[in-house]
Amino acid sequence: MNYNPNKHHRRSIRLKGYDYSKKGLYFITLCCQDRIHHFGEIKKGKMRMNRAGEIVKEEWEKTPLIRDNTALHEFIIMPNHFHAIIEIKFSKNKEGNVGEFKSPSHTIGAIIRGFKGATTKKIKEYYFSKNSRTGESQFAPKQFAPKQFAPKQFAPTDKIWQRNYYEHIIRSEKSYHNISRYIKNNPANWNKDKFH
Repeated sequence: MNYNPNKHHRRSIRLKGYDYSKKGLYFITLCCQDRIHHFGEIKKGKMRMNRAGEIVKEEWEKTPLIRDNTALHEFIIMPNHFHAIIEIKFSKNKEGNVGEFKSPSHTIGAIIRGFKGATTKKIKEYYFSKNSRTGESQFAPKQFAPKQFAPKQFAPTDKIWQRNYYEHIIRSEKSYHNISRYIKNNPANWNKDKFH
């Protein structure tokens, strides 16, 4: 297939010129590749995580231990996506001249890359070690995936997460409370959710 710049381009969805290592609150959403229900199911308005969902929770809770300038606020693991509010308490990049290089390792993007990498590695390790013991295809069991997202046999090269992520810079207390409420109510509103 030939490269077509109108079709095969990567446009950034980040706010141009914004320093994503800056102190502040950020609402993030990560979606599973092809919206497959990898992390569990919603029953009676409550999220019931499978082992993959538990791994996502464990890894997210490690974030402030790995990066001491972060704090976790409201978050929820859903069957095929993850919502969270994360706070950068202080920037690890020193203030400098405009245009001066800033380390990308201290940005929201770096935190998300590390989190996605760790969860993918641990989830695959868990399911492939389980499959080698039982000889069964255990990844994304059918009861967790609606027919339109029925998983194929999981391969080591398959992706768990979509390539990108959604973020929103929280700029007011009202916005913070609205987003927190949205996250808390996400399981109860699952049937109306655009990710369902």
